[in-house]
Amino acid sequence: MRVGILCGGGPAPGINSVISAATIEARNSGWDVVGILDGFEHLIAGDASQTLPLNIADVSRIHQTGGSILFTSRANPTVRDESAADPEWRLHTALKTLTELRVDALVTVGGDDTSYGAAQLAHAARASGSSLRVAHVPKTIDNDLPLPAGMPTFGFQTARHVGTALVSNLMTDAMTTKRWYFVVAMGRSAGHLALGIAKASGATIAVIGEEFPPGEVRLSHVVDILETSVLKRIAHGRPFGVAIIAEGLSLRFSQEDLLQVAPEVERDTYGNVRLAEVHLHRVLGDVVARRLKERGRKTSIVAKNIGYELRCAPPIPFDIAYTRDLGYGAVEYLRRAIESGEDEPGAMITIQEDHMVPLPFDALTDPATGKTRVRQVDLTSNSYRVSREYMIRLEPEDLTDPLRLDPIAAAANVTPDELRSRFGYLVGDEGAR
Repeated sequence: MRVGILCGGGPAPGINSVISAATIEARNSGWDVVGILDGFEHLIAGDASQTLPLNIADVSRIHQTGGSILFTSRANPTVRDESAADPEWRLHTALKTLTELRVDALVTVGGDDTSYGAAQLAHAARASGSSLRVAHVPKTIDNDLPLPAGMPTFGFQTARHVGTALVSNLMTDAMTTKRWYFVVAMGRSAGHLALGIAKASGATIAVIGEEFPPGEVRLSHVVDILETSVLKRIAHGRPFGVAIIAEGLSLRFSQEDLLQVAPEVERDTYGNVRLAEVHLHRVLGDVVARRLKERGRKTSIVAKNIGYELRCAPPIPFDIAYTRDLGYGAVEYLRRAIESGEDEPGAMITIQEDHMVPLPFDALTDPATGKTRVRQVDLTSNSYRVSREYMIRLEPEDLTDPLRLDPIAAAANVTPDELRSRFGYLVGDEGAR
């Protein structure tokens, strides 16, 4: 038997640990192991030469390292080519290349896009009569996959840990130099990472997409939240701070606002906006600084993006232990499936209460949209409530209690009534009265 391992999508701390555990368990089971380089990229091209034989000696110590020894890519085997005789030639070529490599079982490591590609490959294998089995290990530092039992996606805990250290340093710098930092953190569809970093580091404020009603979010609304947070800090005699903003807010903007933060929007092969090219932090910093200058307040705001610094960090012990379970579990699932001859061609591997539990590929899919469901921050949870309580942002009492309202109005260089009229919508009817 031969098992192949590949990685797709963006990096996440713990990928090498999955590779290590899967290789060791497969070798101990008497299987051959081949690492497939650059995700699906070469499989789609029909190139069987871009592989790396894996032995226990090759992987025994990589579990503590960041990155991926097999590299990764966003090559998409499910892209249809309607002009071709076979619109799904990419998928079928990938399957043919795996057959050429004599791969009987495949472990894929990646996010929801890679999961979809793995699922379609498994179904194509079954339809063609191939005996290929596929085990997918879900990963994303965004923590936005709705894994059972509230388990985080691997890499999230390390990303939060590293991000917290970076933001803690920025907090000290902000206090020392009397400036603000506007920091954008990764989180395409959910604000778990931005909120987690802000909470752990004691950042001044976090702004995440879940806090807004469904539908479009106006850039001006986000700016108003940040501006009033700065004004409140000035009123408290502390003209400095750090704001953490979830990058996915950009995807909620109107087309007009999105063009303001990203005049030339690029997309990857899965159709996703390349959020790293959306300079949300710079635009927010520039607009807020300009507004404050108009109020007679000269404020230094430094824009930062801490996405790439987190993805290839060495995993912390939580993620090392977690990913070793996942890598072992992937091979255990494949071995059981092959030995039992079960009909299901593949599954997603999860750990629930310290047990490996395979889930059907569509277990996390929303039947209405056909896309992977998103685990968003629960605003009713105690965890969010605690995070919110420690933020410095405009509250209803700030607009109803003169002892709180007057200093903020003075910082904004407006009357209390003008401040209440201008920003009352941020806190609801209580503040607007």
